[in-house]
Amino acid sequence: MSGTTTAAAGLRRRTAGAGADRWVVLVVLCVSLLLVAVDATVLHVAVPAVTEDLRPGGIELLWIVDTYPLVCASLLILFGTLGDKVGRRRILLLGYALFGVASALAAFAGSAQTLIVARALLGVGGAMIMPATLSILRQVFPDRRERALAIGIWSAVAAVGAAIGPLLGGFLLEHFWWGSVFLVNIPLMLVSLPVGRLLLPESRGAGDGPWDVAGALTAAAGLFGVVLGVKRLGGGELGPFTVVPLAVGAVLIVLFVRRQRRRTHPLVDLGMFARPAFSTSVACIVLAMLALVGLELIAAQYLQLVLGLSPLQTGLRLLPLTFAAMAAGLAGARLLRGFGPRRMVSGGFVLTAVAVLVLTAMGGSDNAGLLLFAFLLLGFGLETTLFAAYESMLSEAAPEQAGGAAAIGETSYQLGAGIGIALLGSVMNAAYAPGLSSVPGVPASASAAAGHSLGEAYQVAGRLGGPAGAALRRVAKDSFVHGLHVTLSVSAGLLLLGAVMALRLPRVMQCEASSAGVELPAPREVAQSRVSA
Repeated sequence: MSGTTTAAAGLRRRTAGAGADRWVVLVVLCVSLLLVAVDATVLHVAVPAVTEDLRPGGIELLWIVDTYPLVCASLLILFGTLGDKVGRRRILLLGYALFGVASALAAFAGSAQTLIVARALLGVGGAMIMPATLSILRQVFPDRRERALAIGIWSAVAAVGAAIGPLLGGFLLEHFWWGSVFLVNIPLMLVSLPVGRLLLPESRGAGDGPWDVAGALTAAAGLFGVVLGVKRLGGGELGPFTVVPLAVGAVLIVLFVRRQRRRTHPLVDLGMFARPAFSTSVACIVLAMLALVGLELIAAQYLQLVLGLSPLQTGLRLLPLTFAAMAAGLAGARLLRGFGPRRMVSGGFVLTAVAVLVLTAMGGSDNAGLLLFAFLLLGFGLETTLFAAYESMLSEAAPEQAGGAAAIGETSYQLGAGIGIALLGSVMNAAYAPGLSSVPGVPASASAAAGHSLGEAYQVAGRLGGPAGAALRRVAKDSFVHGLHVTLSVSAGLLLLGAVMALRLPRVMQCEASSAGVELPAPREVAQSRVSA
């Protein structure tokens, strides 16, 4: 009797993706994604409280903030391809467990070093969860039309998670201590782990040949070096600790590519990049994230430092961007069927470029209507681009390569974000600093310090006081607005380049169904389930 019940339970789990339960699977995957997306941003508002309690040094504080995205981005390919080999559901459940344990460790960390280790473990858990959600989604939705709708819902949840992270963190900090921003993960994990074990179907790749351990470690080390170097470039640092990781990482990635080309059973099938739709989709993801992250960073500075809004007011001003992104994700499947990948991605880029050019009308005074209109266009355009690019990328990959393809997409997402901060941040600094080189009545040393950032310029102006301080503050504000306009113009140019690049995508959406690749029940198990019924 118990054996029959066990067989029936196994049958239900393995066939979850074959019927109506696939939508339940989507809900479980979206909860996973929501957790990771929230955790990526929830700490930002807690940094002052963490600093006051743990008193980390400058380098330790940097690692507390950056360890999670750095480790997560480095290990995406490793765990994405390992899931193809040993089972995506298995990797996802292990990621759930590790995420819960690491959250508890972070919440009760008594030192900066412990918190850094906990954040690194959260990054490992995130790297297990992220590609697994997309690859399982690829398996349980073999029909492209349904898969497009599922990806739209998935991307809308990602937008919600990124937006509510700071708001949730702010709410918790008003009522509890800073560790509460991590404890919120544990109840979700306690629910997701047993529910995922019961409902999620197991799937894996073809399983030919051994898993390339050396290749996976080479890719992880190379991505770690590149992402670390790009992040330091984004912070305006150009020294040995920036150049060396970047160079070593680039060399390791080249070695990884050469190794994969020589192997009979490669870790990542680089032949996917020979397909125009796949390679173009990956490039579009990089360009879209490059524009999004750089613009969000600069927009937050503009709203707070130029317009004088509080952090909460700034978050509320950026909410229309999130709502527009949610709408684009939910409407994405219908738009993709109507317009096709080429016109949808290219049109999304153009719409985003128009939004960016609208933002060049911003000045030193508040214009709430202009910002609302531009942020709505920006959110809808970027999410349209990202949705269609992700959908095209996953549809181009064979089911057995779903984990590797999802890992490549998520890695492109992370690299685009890092490059965006570095590139647009550098453009901003180059346009901002010259305006402060000679302010009447301000010493050269003070002008040089003010040229580092607008926040530092305000601090210097406060110390100077009097007419000189007021003049420095006014010039710094005007220079920042000028730098913002230059940066927005560069971003618009990159977005239009993406629109041209997207012309390589297919004109129409091919909707033929493909094999789901989910483990099917054996005939004996089917018979047992019928007997038990």
